[in-house]
Amino acid sequence: MSEAESDSYGLSKVISGAEVAAPTLPYLPREPHSYRPAIGLIGCGGIAAQHLAAYRAAGYRVVALCDRNLHKVQERAATYFPDAAVYTDAAQLLARDDIEVVDLTPHPHDRAAMITAALEAGKHVLSQKPFVLDLDIGEQLVELADRRGLRLAVNQNGRWAPHFAYLRAMIHAGLLGDLTSVRCSAGFDHSWTIETPFNRVHDLVLFDFAIHWFDIVTAFFGERTPQRVFATSAHAIGQRAWPPFLAHATIDYGDALAAIAFNATVVYGQHDRTTVCGTLGTAVSQGPSLSEQQVTIDTAAGTSRPALTGTWFREGFHGTMAELLCAIEARREPANGARENLRSLALAFAAVASERTGAATVPGSIRRLPA
Repeated sequence: MSEAESDSYGLSKVISGAEVAAPTLPYLPREPHSYRPAIGLIGCGGIAAQHLAAYRAAGYRVVALCDRNLHKVQERAATYFPDAAVYTDAAQLLARDDIEVVDLTPHPHDRAAMITAALEAGKHVLSQKPFVLDLDIGEQLVELADRRGLRLAVNQNGRWAPHFAYLRAMIHAGLLGDLTSVRCSAGFDHSWTIETPFNRVHDLVLFDFAIHWFDIVTAFFGERTPQRVFATSAHAIGQRAWPPFLAHATIDYGDALAAIAFNATVVYGQHDRTTVCGTLGTAVSQGPSLSEQQVTIDTAAGTSRPALTGTWFREGFHGTMAELLCAIEARREPANGARENLRSLALAFAAVASERTGAATVPGSIRRLPA
């Protein structure tokens, strides 16, 4: 390409913008003014440790833990909240009048009935993700919470991961203008799942893992409605795991596109990158992991790089509970409310259906996660 041709395409002599101060934005979890309820947690499996560590660091009052495995619940209590009561029967925890908020971490196949029981017991609920595997059941749970005057939220911790939370705050403040594209790419090693029950989950990457990205794309685009989604998956050459470890999805918003691309077989050069382009600027977050990210913003004002603090798990799990508590205190819908989360699930279900059929699928047209 000649110099003249290069100039005509606007590719020559690309000059970076001047370094400017990054916008100060409210990306860290926001605490309620005075509401500090008694919290009970049901399900003390592996992920519960991250929940409890975040709640302890935030100073929350976890007064009871429950799990069918007595040793497991005793171990969690001893490690994180030694004064908490321990139960092996969830009904006993839900019967306590002093507990106002319940965090439910079991797998989704068991969780819907637990959410129902907690709401009927008069408790506000934070549900682990994915919220439900059936949109109709999800809508019924939302309606039950409404009838009982309770708040039902979903633990999509990615929304409060520092880099995603900062990008979300930028978008909502209008600093990037109208979004034209979002691209998320992750290369990581998921081989640890081979010797676990996760190895039997066909959509381990495209759904169980990618639900975080379907949700953050939904959060980024706000009220804009996705028109269709096309997704595909494949087994990478040499992979030992049973589920497909390669997965891509493209989401068509009519006047904007979003894409997610995952490779779960990356041992060397692991990375996570998110690029958000708008009519007023571009923001890129990248790093070797979800907790090690550097955000770079380019606008007409110049280039900025905010110094963010926090991690994917600690601030993520802190943020989901903090938002629920703020919503209860203010008597409003939480930003991570179950009603809004059904939009993320509709997108994910459509992606899985597209992967099965090879055809683009309209979000909302698939009511259940395809078998």
